[in-house]
Amino acid sequence: MALDSSKTTGFKYVGTRPDRPDGFDKVTGRAKFGADATAPGMLFAAIKRSPHAHARILRIDTTKALAMEGVKAVVTRADFATGLTGENWNILENVMAGDTALYDGHAVAAVAATSALSARDAMKAIEVEYEILPHVTDVDKAMEPGAPVIRTGAADASVPEGLHPNVVRYHKSGHGDVEAGFAEADLVIEDHFVTEATHQGYIEPHACLGTLGADGKGELWCCTQGHWNVQKVCAALLGLETSQLRVTASEIGGGFGGKTTVFIEPVALALSRKANRPVKLVMTRAEVFKASGPTSSTSMDVRIGMKTDGTITAAEGVFRLQGGAFPGAPMEFTAMCAFAPYDLKHVRQVGYDVLTNRPKQAAYRAPGSPMAAFAVESVIDELCKKLDLDPIDTRLKNASHEGTRASFGPKWPRIGLVETLEAAKAHPHYTAPLAPGQGRGISCGFWFNHGGETSVSLAMSEDGSAQIMVGTPDIGGSRASMALMAAEVLGIPYENIRCTIADTASLGYNEISHGSRVTYASGLATIKAAEAAVEELCARAAAKWGIPEDAVYWEDGCAKPSGPNAGDFEPLPIAEITATMGATGGPINGHFEATPEGAGVSFATHIVDAEVDRETGSTKVVRYTVVQDAGKAVHPTYVEGQFQGGAAQGIGWALNEEYIYGEDGRLQNAGFLDYRIPVASDLPMIDTVIVEVPNPGHPFGVRGVGETSICPPLAAIANAVSAAAGVRMRQLPMRPSRILEALDSAADG
Repeated sequence: MALDSSKTTGFKYVGTRPDRPDGFDKVTGRAKFGADATAPGMLFAAIKRSPHAHARILRIDTTKALAMEGVKAVVTRADFATGLTGENWNILENVMAGDTALYDGHAVAAVAATSALSARDAMKAIEVEYEILPHVTDVDKAMEPGAPVIRTGAADASVPEGLHPNVVRYHKSGHGDVEAGFAEADLVIEDHFVTEATHQGYIEPHACLGTLGADGKGELWCCTQGHWNVQKVCAALLGLETSQLRVTASEIGGGFGGKTTVFIEPVALALSRKANRPVKLVMTRAEVFKASGPTSSTSMDVRIGMKTDGTITAAEGVFRLQGGAFPGAPMEFTAMCAFAPYDLKHVRQVGYDVLTNRPKQAAYRAPGSPMAAFAVESVIDELCKKLDLDPIDTRLKNASHEGTRASFGPKWPRIGLVETLEAAKAHPHYTAPLAPGQGRGISCGFWFNHGGETSVSLAMSEDGSAQIMVGTPDIGGSRASMALMAAEVLGIPYENIRCTIADTASLGYNEISHGSRVTYASGLATIKAAEAAVEELCARAAAKWGIPEDAVYWEDGCAKPSGPNAGDFEPLPIAEITATMGATGGPINGHFEATPEGAGVSFATHIVDAEVDRETGSTKVVRYTVVQDAGKAVHPTYVEGQFQGGAAQGIGWALNEEYIYGEDGRLQNAGFLDYRIPVASDLPMIDTVIVEVPNPGHPFGVRGVGETSICPPLAAIANAVSAAAGVRMRQLPMRPSRILEALDSAADG
């Protein structure tokens, strides 16, 4: 599964920019998304949610709801499996509250009726009696001695003694002697940084259609990034045999990590089992904000020492993340990503996973990494300013490279950070003049990337075209990438290959589309499946010619004899072989399954120019350049889109987006009117530079690109805004009022 050095250059199809295979369906409305599914006799569902941040549930009375016309079923926690432990218990507790509602919007009951309006009316008729409990929504306050305890006994064995019960997981890593390293420094800067929780902002809300019979057999249609995971979790929560629940993934109207988990699907299935009819459940936008998973908010302390020549002598970080009322905040990723771009002799990072009365967090493109980069890259920027050092040269001086020991332990294989920094320095953006009131910011970013369980099947048709069946929902152009890689191996046109997302009954297990794993892992499996088909194609040609199989090779979609000694035969095109495959041994297919582990890490460098109006605090990003290592860009247009999408989301996170909770612990801005994601007029043209340093763990050198692109923006924008405003910004988002406060404080200080 390692890099095929003969395939690092000279590609025929890989690296081209064909039309996307799903484009026509999407622009004509033929594509079916989560809420597009229907079924005969379908019911509509609505969920009753807690209006309190923290409350004991004393009584749920469904009598009035059940008596209403059109109502066919009501479910509460009693309608789900019992005896669950670990992550399944946490998921169930989030899907439907047990004894206690843990956040504003926590589900406590659900109803199914013959119309959406009837379901909503019946939901309102469900009576719930609460005992309101003390709450806490701030990560630092949740760690204070007197903070209300969210859940007792939730901490795992990693947590040191003496910490508040709301601290449920703990991480510590590093190497060297940081205090000795700081003693060697000419300048040490320590600073505190805060980021607020943000939502992935996908346009399509969560939606599903489920049917579950008394015989324990069910069907589920849903918008998800991982339908095998949905199958596994729903089966556990409902006490089913996993194989008896068939799950089909719809087209997905955005996910960005937020659709990697389960929120409503078990509720629809539980209602269907009770009503004995299909049940459709679609979240409202307010429910998406209140009850699906945003990213964590953070509180971070970073200390870095540097010599006057720019050498980093030591680095230390403490990262506190809240993941809502459940364990799982990605604090270990934050800690491990923080100093990953740098070759450090002395480094230490600590992470805390803290419970609060907020919804269970979910992944958001490189979960935890953007916050770490914001803190670390801000301190490095400040050190460069105080020591009068060039920010890119300083990063180059300390950059991780092949053989560097990462801050969290392993040594890097071949990586492309240095190449991204060199490309950024050579880009015209870096030396372009700035207008008055503008500032420029630089940041590096890192993400691990991932392999995961993967299965792919490829089937040849009699006309020589091919069909690929993958199990990873297409959230970033993967169908095009799979078709291009198969075309490269088979030697047939991209247009002659159709890639389909299989359901859970049609293919072996596939891990979620997350971790920037799909183009790497499903792509690797596609290549291997295509190679298996090619091997059989060559075998059929050898049988026809009456020569040994190893005397045949494949080139440009044809079987060819390997040399004069193999015989004088004309190349045998793929269509001629497949046309007679029924009579020469049967169907020609290829299949591959594995858990590949050579995903290869990914680095990026961003350059940002920002303009600040010092009278109003208004900020505008005026120029943006993304430089990132893709290993090998299979479909460069899609890669550029991933780069630009990460930058655009980073602009929103840095300048506008935040979850705002009131003193009552309730979310104040559960809608796009008050939670403001960037629109076209908020964004500059985003330039992209694709760096290609082949990943040694993939036959074509591919690295995942979907997550690294959101790692540098927070810091790069903060560094640009800080330079433009003349004051260091340490809290995100940098909304106008916050910038004015910083300017006033600097003037007073």
